[in-house]
Amino acid sequence: MTEDRGEAGEVDSVLAALADPTRRQLLDLLAAGGEVTATNLAGELPVSRQAVVKHLAVLDAAGLVTGSRVGREVRYAVRPAALNATARWMSALAADWDRRLALIKRVAEAAEAAERASRG
Repeated sequence: MTEDRGEAGEVDSVLAALADPTRRQLLDLLAAGGEVTATNLAGELPVSRQAVVKHLAVLDAAGLVTGSRVGREVRYAVRPAALNATARWMSALAADWDRRLALIKRVAEAAEAAERASRG
């Protein structure tokens, strides 16, 4: 499994951002609500608006959300590209492990067949 350093850094940032349950909940709220302000998001969570803004900054740095100014408000929305890159990495990792496990299974089955043949 190969990946370039840029994509690896992006995946690392996404995984670090998603490690926090509040940030995952923010992403869920944004995915369900479209463009939403930090004030509206804070109304849905047991944290302050300032905490929401800090979490949104981490999500923004990881490329998971974007904020756009509309008048005096900043509205946040999900940016799926970083999630898509992370999902591709996870799929490649899973496929690599599936190949390894299939090889182990073939080796074990061949050893078992050879054992049966030597007994019979």
